[in-house]
Amino acid sequence: MYKPPYNITTKIINQISEISELVADIKYIDKNFNTLKLRKKNRVRSITGTLQIEGNTFDEEKVTSVINGKSVLGTMREIEEVKGAIEAYDYIEKYDFKKEKDLLLAHKFLMKNLLQNAGKYRQSNVGVGGKDGVTHVAPPPNMVPELMGDLFDWLKNSDEHPLIKSCVFHYEFEFIHPFSDGNGRIGRLWQSVILKSFKDFFIYMPIESIVRENQARYYQALEDAGSLGESTPFIEFMLEIIVNSLKGYIKETKKSDQKSSLKSDQKILSEIGLNNQLTIKELCSILDMSESGVKKVIKKLKDEGKLQRVGSLKSGHWEIKDEI
Repeated sequence: MYKPPYNITTKIINQISEISELVADIKYIDKNFNTLKLRKKNRVRSITGTLQIEGNTFDEEKVTSVINGKSVLGTMREIEEVKGAIEAYDYIEKYDFKKEKDLLLAHKFLMKNLLQNAGKYRQSNVGVGGKDGVTHVAPPPNMVPELMGDLFDWLKNSDEHPLIKSCVFHYEFEFIHPFSDGNGRIGRLWQSVILKSFKDFFIYMPIESIVRENQARYYQALEDAGSLGESTPFIEFMLEIIVNSLKGYIKETKKSDQKSSLKSDQKILSEIGLNNQLTIKELCSILDMSESGVKKVIKKLKDEGKLQRVGSLKSGHWEIKDEI
Protein backbone atom coordinates (compact mmCIF):
# COMPACT_ATOMS: atom_id res chain seq x y z
CA MET A 1 0.00 0.00 0.00
CA TYR A 2 1.18 3.50 -0.84
CA LYS A 3 2.34 5.50 2.19
CA PRO A 4 2.92 9.27 1.83
CA PRO A 5 6.34 10.37 3.11
CA TYR A 6 6.42 12.21 6.46
CA ASN A 7 8.03 11.97 9.89
CA ILE A 8 6.47 12.23 13.35
CA THR A 9 8.62 14.82 15.14
CA THR A 10 8.73 15.73 18.83
CA LYS A 11 6.94 18.95 17.93
CA ILE A 12 4.10 16.99 16.32
CA ILE A 13 3.77 14.72 19.36
CA ASN A 14 3.56 17.76 21.66
CA GLN A 15 1.00 19.43 19.39
CA ILE A 16 -1.23 16.34 19.40
CA SER A 17 -0.98 16.22 23.20
CA GLU A 18 -2.03 19.88 23.44
CA ILE A 19 -4.92 19.33 21.02
CA SER A 20 -6.12 16.35 23.10
CA GLU A 21 -6.23 18.55 26.21
CA LEU A 22 -8.15 21.26 24.37
CA VAL A 23 -10.58 18.66 22.98
CA ALA A 24 -11.35 17.57 26.56
CA ASP A 25 -12.15 21.19 27.48
CA ILE A 26 -14.45 21.58 24.48
CA LYS A 27 -16.30 18.34 25.27
CA TYR A 28 -17.09 19.83 28.69
CA ILE A 29 -18.16 23.16 27.18
CA ASP A 30 -20.43 21.54 24.59
CA LYS A 31 -22.03 19.41 27.30
CA ASN A 32 -22.82 22.38 29.53
CA PHE A 33 -23.54 25.19 27.09
CA ASN A 34 -25.55 25.60 23.89
CA THR A 35 -23.08 26.84 21.26
CA LEU A 36 -25.44 26.76 18.26
CA LYS A 37 -25.14 30.51 17.62
CA LEU A 38 -21.35 30.35 17.78
CA ARG A 39 -21.29 27.34 15.46
CA LYS A 40 -23.31 29.23 12.85
CA LYS A 41 -20.92 32.15 13.18
CA ASN A 42 -17.93 29.84 12.76
CA ARG A 43 -19.43 28.27 9.63
CA VAL A 44 -19.60 31.76 8.10
CA ARG A 45 -16.00 32.37 9.18
CA SER A 46 -14.88 29.10 7.55
CA ILE A 47 -16.57 29.92 4.24
CA THR A 48 -15.32 33.52 4.26
CA GLY A 49 -11.77 32.49 5.16
CA THR A 50 -11.40 29.75 2.54
CA LEU A 51 -12.75 32.05 -0.20
CA GLN A 52 -10.62 35.04 0.80
CA ILE A 53 -7.50 32.86 0.57
CA GLU A 54 -8.38 32.43 -3.12
CA GLY A 55 -8.92 36.18 -3.66
CA ASN A 56 -12.67 36.53 -3.06
CA THR A 57 -13.36 39.96 -1.50
CA PHE A 58 -16.57 39.08 0.35
CA ASP A 59 -16.43 39.58 4.13
CA GLU A 60 -18.47 37.76 6.80
CA GLU A 61 -21.33 40.24 6.56
CA LYS A 62 -21.73 39.72 2.81
CA VAL A 63 -21.44 35.93 3.11
CA THR A 64 -24.15 36.00 5.80
CA SER A 65 -26.36 38.05 3.48
CA VAL A 66 -25.96 35.45 0.71
CA ILE A 67 -26.82 32.67 3.18
CA ASN A 68 -29.97 34.59 4.14
CA GLY A 69 -30.94 35.06 0.49
CA LYS A 70 -30.35 38.80 0.43
CA SER A 71 -29.01 40.75 -2.55
CA VAL A 72 -25.36 41.84 -2.33
CA LEU A 73 -23.02 43.86 -4.49
CA GLY A 74 -20.22 41.86 -6.09
CA THR A 75 -19.07 40.21 -9.28
CA MET A 76 -21.06 37.24 -10.55
CA ARG A 77 -18.04 35.00 -10.01
CA GLU A 78 -17.63 36.05 -6.38
CA ILE A 79 -21.33 35.49 -5.69
CA GLU A 80 -21.24 32.05 -7.34
CA GLU A 81 -18.11 31.17 -5.35
CA VAL A 82 -19.95 32.01 -2.13
CA LYS A 83 -23.06 30.07 -3.15
CA GLY A 84 -20.96 27.06 -4.11
CA ALA A 85 -19.03 27.13 -0.84
CA ILE A 86 -22.27 27.39 1.15
CA GLU A 87 -23.67 24.33 -0.62
CA ALA A 88 -20.44 22.36 -0.16
CA TYR A 89 -20.26 23.17 3.57
CA ASP A 90 -23.98 22.57 4.15
CA TYR A 91 -23.32 18.92 3.24
CA ILE A 92 -20.28 18.57 5.51
CA GLU A 93 -21.98 16.32 8.07
CA LYS A 94 -22.95 13.81 5.35
CA TYR A 95 -19.59 13.35 3.60
CA ASP A 96 -17.71 10.12 4.29
CA PHE A 97 -14.02 11.07 4.43
CA LYS A 98 -13.00 7.65 3.06
CA LYS A 99 -15.11 7.89 -0.13
CA GLU A 100 -13.53 9.45 -3.18
CA LYS A 101 -16.96 9.94 -4.75
CA ASP A 102 -17.93 12.19 -1.85
CA LEU A 103 -14.92 14.42 -2.49
CA LEU A 104 -15.95 14.64 -6.15
CA LEU A 105 -19.47 15.55 -5.00
CA ALA A 106 -18.06 18.31 -2.78
CA HIS A 107 -16.18 19.73 -5.77
CA LYS A 108 -19.36 19.61 -7.85
CA PHE A 109 -21.24 21.57 -5.17
CA LEU A 110 -18.40 24.07 -4.92
CA MET A 111 -17.75 24.70 -8.61
CA LYS A 112 -20.90 23.68 -10.52
CA ASN A 113 -21.62 27.22 -11.73
CA LEU A 114 -17.96 28.05 -12.27
CA LEU A 115 -16.52 25.06 -14.17
CA GLN A 116 -17.89 22.87 -16.95
CA ASN A 117 -16.07 19.87 -15.50
CA ALA A 118 -17.08 20.42 -11.85
CA GLY A 119 -16.85 17.16 -9.92
CA LYS A 120 -14.39 15.64 -12.40
CA TYR A 121 -10.60 15.44 -12.40
CA ARG A 122 -8.69 17.73 -14.73
CA GLN A 123 -7.70 16.74 -18.27
CA SER A 124 -4.85 19.24 -18.68
CA ASN A 125 -1.52 20.12 -17.09
CA VAL A 126 -1.45 22.72 -14.31
CA GLY A 127 1.21 24.65 -12.43
CA VAL A 128 0.85 26.24 -9.00
CA GLY A 129 2.00 29.84 -8.89
CA GLY A 130 3.77 31.74 -6.11
CA LYS A 131 5.39 35.13 -5.65
CA ASP A 132 8.39 33.95 -7.68
CA GLY A 133 6.35 32.40 -10.51
CA VAL A 134 5.43 28.73 -10.83
CA THR A 135 6.44 26.94 -7.63
CA HIS A 136 5.00 23.50 -8.37
CA VAL A 137 4.16 21.62 -11.54
CA ALA A 138 1.43 19.11 -10.71
CA PRO A 139 1.54 15.52 -12.01
CA PRO A 140 0.19 15.04 -15.56
CA PRO A 141 -3.60 14.49 -15.84
CA ASN A 142 -3.33 10.84 -16.85
CA MET A 143 -1.73 10.08 -13.45
CA VAL A 144 -4.36 11.87 -11.35
CA PRO A 145 -6.95 9.05 -11.02
CA GLU A 146 -4.31 6.54 -9.90
CA LEU A 147 -2.65 8.99 -7.49
CA MET A 148 -6.00 9.93 -5.93
CA GLY A 149 -6.97 6.28 -5.70
CA ASP A 150 -3.71 5.48 -3.87
CA LEU A 151 -4.24 8.46 -1.53
CA PHE A 152 -7.76 7.35 -0.61
CA ASP A 153 -6.58 3.75 -0.12
CA TRP A 154 -4.03 5.06 2.39
CA LEU A 155 -6.65 7.25 4.04
CA LYS A 156 -9.03 4.28 4.47
CA ASN A 157 -6.45 1.75 5.64
CA SER A 158 -3.90 3.75 7.64
CA ASP A 159 -3.86 3.39 11.42
CA GLU A 160 -2.36 6.86 11.78
CA HIS A 161 -4.05 9.36 14.11
CA PRO A 162 -6.84 11.33 12.32
CA LEU A 163 -5.04 14.58 13.17
CA ILE A 164 -2.01 13.39 11.23
CA LYS A 165 -4.07 11.87 8.41
CA SER A 166 -5.99 15.11 7.89
CA CYS A 167 -2.78 17.13 7.48
CA VAL A 168 -1.04 14.56 5.27
CA PHE A 169 -4.08 14.23 3.02
CA HIS A 170 -4.37 18.02 2.73
CA TYR A 171 -0.76 18.33 1.59
CA GLU A 172 -0.81 15.33 -0.77
CA PHE A 173 -4.07 16.54 -2.29
CA GLU A 174 -2.56 19.97 -3.02
CA PHE A 175 0.53 18.28 -4.47
CA ILE A 176 -1.59 16.21 -6.89
CA HIS A 177 -3.82 19.23 -7.63
CA PRO A 178 -6.46 16.96 -9.17
CA PHE A 179 -8.92 19.64 -10.34
CA SER A 180 -8.53 22.45 -12.83
CA ASP A 181 -9.72 24.89 -10.14
CA GLY A 182 -10.94 24.81 -6.53
CA ASN A 183 -8.15 22.59 -5.17
CA GLY A 184 -7.29 24.80 -2.19
CA ARG A 185 -10.91 25.08 -1.10
CA ILE A 186 -11.53 21.34 -1.39
CA GLY A 187 -8.25 20.49 0.38
CA ARG A 188 -9.18 22.66 3.36
CA LEU A 189 -12.75 21.38 3.42
CA TRP A 190 -11.65 17.73 3.30
CA GLN A 191 -9.27 18.22 6.19
CA SER A 192 -12.27 19.25 8.29
CA VAL A 193 -14.22 16.24 7.00
CA ILE A 194 -11.40 13.93 8.11
CA LEU A 195 -11.17 15.69 11.48
CA LYS A 196 -14.91 15.09 11.93
CA SER A 197 -14.09 11.37 12.16
CA PHE A 198 -11.97 12.23 15.21
CA LYS A 199 -14.44 14.60 16.93
CA ASP A 200 -17.73 15.79 15.47
CA PHE A 201 -17.29 19.38 16.59
CA PHE A 202 -14.36 19.90 14.20
CA ILE A 203 -16.86 20.68 11.44
CA TYR A 204 -17.66 23.84 13.43
CA MET A 205 -14.03 24.89 13.91
CA PRO A 206 -13.17 27.93 11.72
CA ILE A 207 -9.82 26.43 10.72
CA GLU A 208 -10.00 28.11 7.31
CA SER A 209 -10.32 31.49 9.01
CA ILE A 210 -7.13 30.91 11.02
CA VAL A 211 -5.35 29.77 7.84
CA ARG A 212 -6.46 33.02 6.18
CA GLU A 213 -4.85 34.99 9.02
CA ASN A 214 -1.62 33.05 8.38
CA GLN A 215 -1.90 32.81 4.60
CA ALA A 216 1.75 33.55 3.80
CA ARG A 217 2.91 30.90 6.26
CA TYR A 218 0.37 28.44 4.82
CA TYR A 219 1.83 28.74 1.35
CA GLN A 220 5.36 28.68 2.75
CA ALA A 221 4.61 25.43 4.62
CA LEU A 222 3.37 23.90 1.36
CA GLU A 223 6.55 25.03 -0.42
CA ASP A 224 8.80 23.81 2.41
CA ALA A 225 7.14 20.39 2.31
CA GLY A 226 7.54 20.28 -1.46
CA SER A 227 11.23 21.17 -1.23
CA LEU A 228 11.79 18.57 1.47
CA GLY A 229 9.86 15.89 -0.40
CA GLU A 230 7.63 15.08 2.58
CA SER A 231 4.69 16.70 4.36
CA THR A 232 6.30 17.07 7.82
CA PRO A 233 6.59 20.92 7.77
CA PHE A 234 2.99 21.18 6.62
CA ILE A 235 1.78 18.80 9.35
CA GLU A 236 3.48 20.95 11.99
CA PHE A 237 1.98 24.13 10.55
CA MET A 238 -1.58 22.78 10.28
CA LEU A 239 -1.50 21.29 13.79
CA GLU A 240 -0.51 24.75 15.04
CA ILE A 241 -3.52 26.17 13.15
CA ILE A 242 -5.78 23.55 14.76
CA VAL A 243 -4.46 24.43 18.22
CA ASN A 244 -5.18 28.12 17.65
CA SER A 245 -8.62 27.35 16.24
CA LEU A 246 -9.56 25.29 19.30
CA LYS A 247 -8.27 27.96 21.68
CA GLY A 248 -10.29 30.60 19.84
CA TYR A 249 -13.42 28.43 20.02
CA ILE A 250 -13.02 27.98 23.77
CA LYS A 251 -12.45 31.71 24.27
CA GLU A 252 -15.50 32.69 22.21
CA THR A 253 -17.69 30.11 23.96
CA LYS A 254 -16.70 31.39 27.39
CA LYS A 255 -17.54 34.95 26.29
CA SER A 256 -20.97 33.79 25.14
CA ASP A 257 -21.42 31.84 28.37
CA GLN A 258 -20.60 34.95 30.42
CA LYS A 259 -23.10 37.06 28.44
CA SER A 260 -25.77 34.40 28.87
CA SER A 261 -25.03 34.15 32.59
CA LEU A 262 -25.30 37.94 32.96
CA LYS A 263 -28.70 37.91 31.25
CA SER A 264 -29.85 35.11 33.58
CA ASP A 265 -28.65 37.14 36.59
CA GLN A 266 -30.69 40.12 35.46
CA LYS A 267 -33.79 38.04 34.70
CA ILE A 268 -33.79 36.29 38.08
CA LEU A 269 -33.20 39.51 40.01
CA SER A 270 -35.94 41.21 38.00
CA GLU A 271 -38.49 38.48 38.78
CA ILE A 272 -37.55 38.41 42.47
CA GLY A 273 -37.86 42.18 42.52
CA LEU A 274 -41.50 41.75 41.44
CA ASN A 275 -42.19 38.88 43.83
CA ASN A 276 -39.66 38.06 46.55
CA GLN A 277 -41.48 34.87 47.58
CA LEU A 278 -40.96 33.01 44.32
CA THR A 279 -39.78 29.41 44.62
CA ILE A 280 -37.07 27.78 42.55
CA LYS A 281 -39.67 25.82 40.60
CA GLU A 282 -41.68 28.97 39.91
CA LEU A 283 -38.56 30.73 38.62
CA CYS A 284 -37.85 27.73 36.36
CA SER A 285 -41.35 27.95 34.91
CA ILE A 286 -41.32 31.74 34.44
CA LEU A 287 -37.86 31.89 32.87
CA ASP A 288 -37.99 28.56 31.01
CA MET A 289 -34.74 27.47 32.68
CA SER A 290 -33.71 24.14 34.16
CA GLU A 291 -33.70 23.74 37.95
CA SER A 292 -29.93 23.20 37.95
CA GLY A 293 -29.52 26.36 35.84
CA VAL A 294 -31.59 28.51 38.22
CA LYS A 295 -29.78 27.09 41.26
CA LYS A 296 -26.41 27.79 39.64
CA VAL A 297 -27.30 31.45 38.99
CA ILE A 298 -28.78 31.91 42.49
CA LYS A 299 -25.63 30.47 44.07
CA LYS A 300 -23.55 32.87 41.98
CA LEU A 301 -25.70 35.82 43.07
CA LYS A 302 -25.42 34.75 46.72
CA ASP A 303 -21.64 34.39 46.44
CA GLU A 304 -21.45 37.88 44.94
CA GLY A 305 -23.52 39.29 47.79
CA LYS A 306 -26.33 40.38 45.48
CA LEU A 307 -29.03 38.02 46.77
CA GLN A 308 -29.91 36.64 50.19
CA ARG A 309 -32.48 34.12 51.41
CA VAL A 310 -34.27 35.17 54.59
CA GLY A 311 -36.07 32.43 56.50
CA SER A 312 -36.77 28.87 55.40
CA LEU A 313 -37.20 27.68 51.84
CA LYS A 314 -40.94 27.16 52.43
CA SER A 315 -41.95 30.29 54.34
CA GLY A 316 -39.02 32.64 53.76
CA HIS A 317 -38.35 35.24 51.07
CA TRP A 318 -35.58 36.70 48.93
CA GLU A 319 -33.80 39.97 49.54
CA ILE A 320 -31.87 41.75 46.79
CA LYS A 321 -28.75 43.24 48.36
CA ASP A 322 -27.16 45.01 45.42
CA GLU A 323 -29.27 45.36 42.26
CA ILE A 324 -27.53 45.28 38.88
